[in-house]
Amino acid sequence: MKMFVLAFLILSLSALVKAQLSTTFYLSTCPNVSKIVRREVLKAFQNETRIAASLLRLHFHDCFVNGCDGSILLDGSSGEKFAFPNINSVRGFEVVDAIKNALESVCSGVVSCADILAIAARHSVEFSGGPLWRVFLGRRDGTVANQTGANNNLPSPFETLDQIIAKFDVQGLNVTDVVSLSGAHTIGFAQCSTFSPRLYNFSGSGAPDPTIASDLLPVLQNLCPQGGNASVLSPLDPNTTSNFDNQYYNNLRNGKGILGSDQVLFSAASAATTTKPIVETYSTSTTAFFKNFAVSMIKMGNISPLTGSAGQIRANCRVVN
Repeated sequence: MKMFVLAFLILSLSALVKAQLSTTFYLSTCPNVSKIVRREVLKAFQNETRIAASLLRLHFHDCFVNGCDGSILLDGSSGEKFAFPNINSVRGFEVVDAIKNALESVCSGVVSCADILAIAARHSVEFSGGPLWRVFLGRRDGTVANQTGANNNLPSPFETLDQIIAKFDVQGLNVTDVVSLSGAHTIGFAQCSTFSPRLYNFSGSGAPDPTIASDLLPVLQNLCPQGGNASVLSPLDPNTTSNFDNQYYNNLRNGKGILGSDQVLFSAASAATTTKPIVETYSTSTTAFFKNFAVSMIKMGNISPLTGSAGQIRANCRVVN
């Protein structure tokens, strides 16, 4: 489905978001901010389509820790980059650097790294064929990373559906947001280490996860043999890997979710009254998925932003001023 702007939905969220953020925040101080970010993301995307998923993931993994404050970008061994959910997997920092440098040359000291992540995520989805939404801006950058928060707050591929829903709930996100934002995996990739426990000795049973489709299991076992390279990557949607579409949800209905945390959205016992009906709706309606994904991205982007005089505008996204 072609990309579309969900202006009418944004109006319904404006009362929630405008108290802190605004779509016109840089209108007088850096009016070309979105164009500049879009240009740099496009350069990176044309070089490697996978970068779209990486930039989208950076925004998600930033917002779930200290709120959307750009803290995931900070260097240092005690930073969020080295938390278990992020180490050797989060990427795209060089693209953020390029965006920051381009903005600093035009409007120095104006655009926050946190806002760069929000805008870059939007354009990453755009270039992958997904929906558009107006990005609310005005976040400022945090000065402290939170590795413990990253370890504790970010959903894990090994968690139950109830645990995942609870982590979203803490952030003010509901069950619909869980299913909608999980749909970002339609362009995502995962390391064997995040799903190989499903392939051989699931939950100590000595057998594979019974929810894995019989024709998918040998494919994954061939890619991720026992004792193999845990960093080998698999697309989370092997059918339409680079396309932002609703195929991910059809995969779940057919037992072809790669991560356990994906498949539980359809197969967990508690899914019947929570997430499964939403998966079924999205699997048959790209329009419903796109609409709700855009709404959920706006909600996620409004998790505890620093505004006003809080935080700072980092000159270098990797270090505090």
